[in-house]
Amino acid sequence: MNIINKLLAENDSNNSSSIGSKIEFKGVGKKYEGRTEYTLNDINFTIEAGEFCVILGPSGCGKTTLLRMIAGLNSITKGDLLFDNYRVNDLEPSDRDIAMVFQSYALYPHMNVYKNIAFGLQNQKIRNDIIDIRVKQAAKMLDITNRLYDKPKDLSGGQRQRVAIARAIVRKPSVFLMDEPLSNLDAKLRESTRREIVQIHKLLGSTFVYVTHDQLEAMTMADKIILMNDSVIQQIGTPYELYSKPNNLFVAKFIGSPTINIFEGQILDKHFVSSTSDLKIPLDCYEDQPELEGKHVYMGVRSEDIIHNPKNWNIELSIADIEFLGKEKVVTSSHPACEKNILSNIPNWVDIKEGSVERFNIKRDNLLFFDKETHNRIPMKVKKYLNINEL
Repeated sequence: MNIINKLLAENDSNNSSSIGSKIEFKGVGKKYEGRTEYTLNDINFTIEAGEFCVILGPSGCGKTTLLRMIAGLNSITKGDLLFDNYRVNDLEPSDRDIAMVFQSYALYPHMNVYKNIAFGLQNQKIRNDIIDIRVKQAAKMLDITNRLYDKPKDLSGGQRQRVAIARAIVRKPSVFLMDEPLSNLDAKLRESTRREIVQIHKLLGSTFVYVTHDQLEAMTMADKIILMNDSVIQQIGTPYELYSKPNNLFVAKFIGSPTINIFEGQILDKHFVSSTSDLKIPLDCYEDQPELEGKHVYMGVRSEDIIHNPKNWNIELSIADIEFLGKEKVVTSSHPACEKNILSNIPNWVDIKEGSVERFNIKRDNLLFFDKETHNRIPMKVKKYLNINEL
């Protein structure tokens, strides 16, 4: 059991209620001086007290602007930002009871680790004995006790990030703001640090708002995801909701790894019929929806729902590439009905070769359908009682 798990166990009885703040955006807009159009407009969402919320999206979508509004670093042109029902639009950053962890760490190079962590507390005129206790507790939590008297230049990237997190922890804020905090770390260190940040959130009970472009970080860390694109919120929900019930085609493509496979076609006589080939997938596992007859759609199929099955198959794929990932393989293949490569996950023991043509079964009860014109998801109801042959 690591130190954070020990602290979680020791403090479980004291962590029954959240100390975090509830954050609300009500019709918030941001327009920069000299521009006629709003960078962000009519933003509405709520982050509950003690929630771990990830603001996710591609570069330039507006997610960091939202974070800086919460911090008080960006002004609000219109609308209201509330902390626990109190309007904070004009409140100075120092008065918002927040702590922020930046992508660049922002450590003072001339100070040792101890002084970097203690700096904010000293500015608040907190007693030295209390500062000492808090600094050492945070250092212990993040396993940097033996580096307290080293300078930042002597630390690895991961250790510097831990110092930055420790500096935020000691302030015991009601809101933690994190802007791409793991982007400078290598893959293995990102994975372990993700887990540590989630454990710290559980221990502290504060509200965490975390900005990233990495959907894997969002899916593994968040209680709630706010997914943005082109300065517009595309969907708000749990990781499961965004993955299994995406609002639109953008959400479906952005969430999930490997990315979702998209086929273009029509719904005809209870079948999906491809526009560019003879692919025909029965939809008899779904309840009747006569209004969809003849509708032009995109059909989305997750990689795990394309199953290698030479005996019970409904699609033949030309194998282009096989990527071995240990317990499974990611197979890249092609089919005339799909504009881009098709990605599927298969067990590592399945013996297939690049260049071969293999038979697969598209599992039909998890299909996603999107209106070709609006790109919005079309709700499809799976029959309550299914015959095994319908899948």
